[in-house]
Amino acid sequence: MGTKPMLSLIAGMSLPAMMSMLVQALYNVVDSYFVAKVSEDALTAVSLVFPVQNLLIAVAIGTGVGLNSLISRRLGEGRLDEARSAATHGLLLAVVNWLLFALIGLFASRPFLSAFTDNAAVVEMGTQYMSIVCIASIGLCMEGCIEKTLQATGSMIYPMISQIIGAVTNIILDPVFIFGLWGVPRMEVAGAAVATVLGQIFAMLFLFFVLACREKVLRIRLRGFRLHGATLRDIYAVSFPSIIMQSIGSVMTMGMNAILISFTETAVAFFGVYFKLQSFIFMPVFGLNQGVMPVIGYNYGAHKRSRVTSAVRVGCCIAVGIMAAGTVLFWALPTQLLGIFNASQKMLEIGVPALRIISLCFIPAAIGILFSTAFQALGHGFSSLLTSLLRQLVVLLPCAFVLSRVGGLAAVWFAFPIAELFSMTASILLYARLYRNVIRPLGEDAAQPQ
Repeated sequence: MGTKPMLSLIAGMSLPAMMSMLVQALYNVVDSYFVAKVSEDALTAVSLVFPVQNLLIAVAIGTGVGLNSLISRRLGEGRLDEARSAATHGLLLAVVNWLLFALIGLFASRPFLSAFTDNAAVVEMGTQYMSIVCIASIGLCMEGCIEKTLQATGSMIYPMISQIIGAVTNIILDPVFIFGLWGVPRMEVAGAAVATVLGQIFAMLFLFFVLACREKVLRIRLRGFRLHGATLRDIYAVSFPSIIMQSIGSVMTMGMNAILISFTETAVAFFGVYFKLQSFIFMPVFGLNQGVMPVIGYNYGAHKRSRVTSAVRVGCCIAVGIMAAGTVLFWALPTQLLGIFNASQKMLEIGVPALRIISLCFIPAAIGILFSTAFQALGHGFSSLLTSLLRQLVVLLPCAFVLSRVGGLAAVWFAFPIAELFSMTASILLYARLYRNVIRPLGEDAAQPQ
């Protein structure tokens, strides 16, 4: 990570993660594709639970992001024992995360669904889905931490394989459990949840095998292990802002659902479909981030300024290219994309113009997301938090609410490009300050051994 040409390094580090993220996006689409065949109520139920799933992913992956940042920096500094200690702390934090969401699944599922709708069918299906996904979330929590731990060492293939295992398992089992094939009882929406958690558990088991039998740098030893407050502090210095940053998406989705359901439940169902479709565009960028983050963190720890800035520059160019392609796709084929989910005529009337308007935010989002990754890799997670607050909460929700009152449902979607422009501007200004105060001084150490 300290010497290889930057473009080939980022490509080699990112492509496995991007491929696994694309498979994950495919799983998201297939999951909703089968649920949509049950009924539009079923699709609405899953869409209402989506913010809770997002929150679960935010905590699991956000904890892993803190591990990734700390481990890669310690490896760059040559502090191997501290890197191994951080990896062991990550396993224990994953268990704590799982217990938290198991309690949420047991006691909060039905009250959560009932707060959004009085449609009994939607509440019942949503409660089943949310309960299963949360109570059996051990696979996702463990997978998130181990995956990020391995990526911090430059190992991208095993995390990619684990993602593929989880996604392919889910895709295969979805129709089996949803529709009751091969002698399995028909479970409908609950079946989609069972398929999801089984895929996560299989991915977790594979990563445990890798960590125990294949990983040579970060050997995990629980014997004699002691919790260190300093290690937890260093993990959560990046993890906590990352968790909050990703959790903001859940708050945003719940807020948008509350705005949209005042018009029609079909708008909520469409919004859920939109998130499945946009994952095909955003997931490769998130995969790119997984390759860029350890490169930035390692070279920052090694005091290599030019390689830090080169990683940010190359990452931004690739991200903008991906998002530009996504914008073209959403403008050219909105009807066909919605048709994947058996969209009714009413959903098409809402969704076709909405997809085109929302996609205007993709290119500004690419720049903001890459700078957020740089902030996290350099240990400045709160800068990432600030930009995410702007794009998903401070600007987006108030703007969407005002537009819904002024221009109705058709105007709501303009809130997305407006929010992304604000966030991109803030990201550029924060990165400029970070460069002056943190990155540029690295040049003072240029004469030290690299």
